[in-house]
Amino acid sequence: MSKKMLVRTGTKWEPLVGYCRAVRVGSHIAVSGCAPVDSDGNLVGAGDPYLQAKKCIEIIASALSEAGAGLEHVVRTRMFVTDIDRWEEVAKAHQEAFADITPTTSMVEVSRLIGEGMLVEIEADAIVDEH
Repeated sequence: MSKKMLVRTGTKWEPLVGYCRAVRVGSHIAVSGCAPVDSDGNLVGAGDPYLQAKKCIEIIASALSEAGAGLEHVVRTRMFVTDIDRWEEVAKAHQEAFADITPTTSMVEVSRLIGEGMLVEIEADAIVDEH
């Protein structure tokens, strides 16, 4: 079995929930749902699903980098939104990041997310060459 690499952020949620930002096992990297917060845990893009989605994708890119990958390795994303009527704003941010990569994806409306004012959360899976 391949060694498991954990990518941690130090956020308050990791020990409370018992998870980490990303896990790499062999060539597979799974990135947990990323919320639109800065390094201090403050909401980014209040009221703006596009800006929040961009922040989520930036966090995904950072986690992938720490695990030895990049957005170009993403094969699947999952987007959780609190207002599906604003899906195009989230889709625009996703398209800007992934237009040439074209991972599989889902967008699902949820009643709410873990933090006040959060409109979007995005998770990703990536596959990298082990060479």
